[in-house]
Amino acid sequence: MTAGDGNGTDRPNILLITSDQHRGDCFGFAGRAVQTPHLDALAAAGTRFDACITPNLVCQPARSSILTGLLPLTHGLHDNGLALDKGIGEAGFAGSLAAAGYATALIGKGHFAPAHPPEPIGWPETVPDSAAYGEDWFGPYMGFDHVEMMILGHLWFPPEEPPRGLHYERWFHADGLGTARLAQYRTALPPRTDAAQTWNSALPVARHNTTWAADRAIAWLEARDPGRPFCLWASFADPHHPFDAPAPWGRLHHPDAVDLPPHRTRDLDLRPWWHEAALTRTPRGSADAVRTRQTYSRIAPQTDRQLRAIIANYYGMIALIDHNVGRILAALERLDLDRRTFVVFTADHGDWLGDHGLILKGPMPYEGLLRVGLILRGPGLSAGGVRADPVSTLDLPATFLDWAGASPLGPQHGRSLAPVIGGEESRDHALGEWELLPNRVGVALSLRTVRTARHKLTLELGSGAGELYDLAEDPWETTNRFDDPGCAAVRRVLTDMIRARPDDARPPAGAPIGPG
Repeated sequence: MTAGDGNGTDRPNILLITSDQHRGDCFGFAGRAVQTPHLDALAAAGTRFDACITPNLVCQPARSSILTGLLPLTHGLHDNGLALDKGIGEAGFAGSLAAAGYATALIGKGHFAPAHPPEPIGWPETVPDSAAYGEDWFGPYMGFDHVEMMILGHLWFPPEEPPRGLHYERWFHADGLGTARLAQYRTALPPRTDAAQTWNSALPVARHNTTWAADRAIAWLEARDPGRPFCLWASFADPHHPFDAPAPWGRLHHPDAVDLPPHRTRDLDLRPWWHEAALTRTPRGSADAVRTRQTYSRIAPQTDRQLRAIIANYYGMIALIDHNVGRILAALERLDLDRRTFVVFTADHGDWLGDHGLILKGPMPYEGLLRVGLILRGPGLSAGGVRADPVSTLDLPATFLDWAGASPLGPQHGRSLAPVIGGEESRDHALGEWELLPNRVGVALSLRTVRTARHKLTLELGSGAGELYDLAEDPWETTNRFDDPGCAAVRRVLTDMIRARPDDARPPAGAPIGPG
């Protein structure tokens, strides 16, 4: 499943576009009341997977799995706040494609290391280290020949002033107006709301990191070496909280018109013990880390009115990403690359967004958090295809290498999706895992999840507790069937799938070195 790239080779180009904390149902084509015309058109022109899951529920482990094709306990990032081993990262899809002659680039958010460790650790993505990577540094990094990056991209954490910061932060401050822009960012434009971490920001759209990432991705496409096939990862940092879409995008969806989840109750008495523990116990660690996890990573229950404001702003952030996806796709067409390029859109993980009365993310793998969108368009792919096979974003590296006819530099758990798209293969399950130390939610958890086309099982290995949902009969996961005798056989089958995980997990590397 390859096509010529127009540069004297028979190898296709690959464009991976990702968003951050973007639910798998928050697309127009998925039925939500969010405006995503460009992504809807991309899906109509290609194939999408309706049951793609993330291998982990938070950013760093999930992103490292997208890069390496490995489950988190094997690539080593069992949680946020750790740094991906450079050798493992360099053996991921970027390094493998670079070794095969591809021009490789990462534009936007990487997040393979903690942003705020207490001291330098030798990674450019950390604030303490960033000053050592001057204005002339553009990689290589994690197998990418060229990088233009932001440290986090969430302006809740102000862009570092030079000499600290990476490419976005330096650009943000380059004309001496960075402090004034931060004041604009913090200014809430009407209509105002008292919803948590939500406001319509006065930051000019031209200075937003979503716009910057698209601008730089387009510039790289225009300046690339035309004699080589390319693999570009354009990585947007939204719709990650805070919910701070710049005007006019924050006003694009009226709160009264957004769709609320049908089950908005924190019915913790019906859930496994760790749900309540994760919401109520005090995280451990430094005072700064605990404060971040208590005030930024947890949101108290919101009224329906507040939740509508959050969802409307979240939709605005997605719509701004959609607009910039359209700009990148238009550049592909203008450069006569669209017919020779595989385009993939996905996200690192989702957001509860009000499901079960929860917002943001944590160790409760409800579908809104676990499932992500996955759209693939390119040479030989059927238009309008929809696959129900449970797959994972860690299948992307094997897929890219399959398309390119390249070999991996390291081991992979993922398998190419090309034969699944073509109907030659099917998948029966996908796995997720998360090893939490008490720094995260105040209690250690060892979570393993398996998702099939119909069921989902999560086990907490330390206590033996679990939750099992029949997604066909109970799509909003209201009834835990873990102890239901009628589901005993299903539970055994799913448990065996979890136990069949490759025997290459590494012991947890220890406590995170940053708040993450």
